[in-house]
Amino acid sequence: MGLMPSYLGGIQSVGVKVIAAFPKNYDTEYDAHQGVVLLFDTDRGLLRAIVDGTAVTAIRTAAVSGVATKLLAQEDAGALAIIGAGTQARAHLEAMLLVREIHRVRVHSRTWESAYQFAERESHRHRIEIEVKETAQEAVDGADIICTVTTAKEPVVKGEWIAAGAHINAVGAFTPTTRELDTDAVVKSRFYVDRRESTLNEAGEFLIPKNEGMIDDDHIVGEIGEILLGKVQGRTSPGEITMFKSLGIAIEDLASAHYIFNKAQEKNLGTWVEIGGRHYGSS
Repeated sequence: MGLMPSYLGGIQSVGVKVIAAFPKNYDTEYDAHQGVVLLFDTDRGLLRAIVDGTAVTAIRTAAVSGVATKLLAQEDAGALAIIGAGTQARAHLEAMLLVREIHRVRVHSRTWESAYQFAERESHRHRIEIEVKETAQEAVDGADIICTVTTAKEPVVKGEWIAAGAHINAVGAFTPTTRELDTDAVVKSRFYVDRRESTLNEAGEFLIPKNEGMIDDDHIVGEIGEILLGKVQGRTSPGEITMFKSLGIAIEDLASAHYIFNKAQEKNLGTWVEIGGRHYGSS
């Protein structure tokens, strides 16, 4: 269970995402992440919205990877490899298509059936050919954008497979003992994160190489927000490998819920219900 409270002063919004992560849902009709985002106002603390956390998590996670890719991938990057074939694979394909002119897509999943179904469905949806590869190495070969969106506990992509100049979005692992990329991949990458604090405590991709003595805290070049603010530099050469380690932060969910709530009000959408909150004092 994850509890992710946050506050955004700029839009005067406060809320919390309550999410249950169940990796065993991977081969079922259910998403691995189940939950809601609760949005409150900052005037009286009234509950304003209950938003589907599964959909928000899928969209905002891929959207942030899209921002990272837009900032860090080579301008002409067009060969995409997706490792994993679940909800985040679908969302990441959509995000990558929005920020780069993708001309080749390869997908690999631990089950052939999942990869084939993904390729068939998304090829039709986006009108782009998607190749299914039997191994992750085949999928990654020659790719200049790589998205790892699996539930793997051990590395599924090795540094020796990654082409010079590639950009990697490492998304699936979110605990100190799990990772999708091996030590070599992290060491040779220019390494960016969504939040330093989270990375230093939760990211296996970073913590395992650090515990092995291969990197230290200075290996984190910066946060994606710092690139946007001009505080740190992004890619410095065409041949370097860049990596964005995504863990997800609560303000992404809050901003999304705030946006959805405002749109629902504008268009009179959603189901409106009365939920307590009133104090009835003595007359």
